[in-house]
Amino acid sequence: MISSIKATVPTATINGSDSIFRKRLLSPTQRSLFLPPLQVDSSSKSEFSLSRPLHISNVSCFEPVRVQKSLIKCKAYEAEQSQPIEREEAKSAAAQKVKIGIYFATWWALNVVFNIYNKKVLNAYPYPWLTSTLSLACGSLMMLISWATRIAEPPNTDLEFWKTLFPVAVAHTIGHVAATVSMSKVAVSFTHIIKSGEPAFSVLVSRFLLGETFPLPVYMSLVPIIGGCALAAVTELNFNMI
Repeated sequence: MISSIKATVPTATINGSDSIFRKRLLSPTQRSLFLPPLQVDSSSKSEFSLSRPLHISNVSCFEPVRVQKSLIKCKAYEAEQSQPIEREEAKSAAAQKVKIGIYFATWWALNVVFNIYNKKVLNAYPYPWLTSTLSLACGSLMMLISWATRIAEPPNTDLEFWKTLFPVAVAHTIGHVAATVSMSKVAVSFTHIIKSGEPAFSVLVSRFLLGETFPLPVYMSLVPIIGGCALAAVTELNFNMI
């Protein structure tokens, strides 16, 4: 650390024993508040100029100004145990894909079981409207119990939500009842062949009712779907118009 002290008096030669003369040369304004008083050995004579820089080798006597700062605690981990952020994100994305795949597989399996047992019930009890109504009521009761017991988180709804949901619920109810009625008339396989034409109906309804337009490749992709459904309907042995 280098500190320079400039005096207002001419440069003078000071003996270490002349302490009175040394105190007069150094006025109080020239003394640094951070520098300790210089101790000169009285046994040896030393000459120095007050305009020369003073070299201080020991700064342990200084007391720095302590400023209170908010401390931020940081946790450190060993290098061998730390993992890159990219690897964690990749694992999270892979786990999300696996989770969605399990949901789709579960839905497909339960749908197959539902169709098979629904056909058996309709063969023994040919009342599709009552059967479809009971299945919807059973599903609603299961969800109410799940919300009441907090197994599933109940949704936050308002009047606008019910206004938006009502047309969707009505369309879903009509589709469910119509599928149950169709399964009571024809085979389950043929019912699902007809249901595979849903993309074509979705595009047509969106075009004429909602005014949405789609690119040409979307319309061209509907041609094999409609053709396959028509071919299956023509060759079906137990075809029923209902």
